[in-house]
Amino acid sequence: MSAPVISLNNACLTLAGNAGDVNILRGISLDVQKGETLGLVGPSGSGKSSLLMLMGGLERATDGEVRVLNQDLTHMNEDKLARFRRDHMGVVFQSFHLIPTMTALENVATPLELAGDKDAFVTAATELDTVGLSDRKDHYPAQMSGGEQQRVALARAAATRPEILLADEPTGNLDGVNGQAIMDMLFGLRDRHGATLVLVTHDNDLANRCDRVLRLRDGVLDI
Repeated sequence: MSAPVISLNNACLTLAGNAGDVNILRGISLDVQKGETLGLVGPSGSGKSSLLMLMGGLERATDGEVRVLNQDLTHMNEDKLARFRRDHMGVVFQSFHLIPTMTALENVATPLELAGDKDAFVTAATELDTVGLSDRKDHYPAQMSGGEQQRVALARAAATRPEILLADEPTGNLDGVNGQAIMDMLFGLRDRHGATLVLVTHDNDLANRCDRVLRLRDGVLDI
């Protein structure tokens, strides 16, 4: 078997709080294989989003090891982590994280431009068409619904053809119809680009579509 795309070995995350240190994640060990779809579930505050952030290098493990595409994220500096994410990952957040002063087209094109893609706007337009927003490309986030903003965020995450897609509650702010549409698009992006998909969700329907589901409780895997 080939090396896992994501591998955590006894990874811990401890943050300083007003009343002392808070153990967010405690000794997480897991492997994610290429092309796998992994769902992370559990009650609020169990550490799901923090685990996803460790995988994306958006939080740094305070102990243990986090390896992604055979690179040790634990010892990368912030600049190297940012370049690594740019080149290998797409991240979709519950709150969209679109740049409010940019149009949908500009939001999707930005990571491509940062990667030096001369056809950034052509690719961005194609991705917006893929998620059904070709007629909204010149609109700003405030002019779009929540479902439309999430579709822009998906297009932005997929535009760079990432090897890994990370999604944190991608349907959490949406109604049932829009949530179902985003689910279909998310798995469609995975299928088209062959990416490994890791997602955090409270949505049982979304979790049930994953190849594997892991439950967290109080910062540990509930096995």
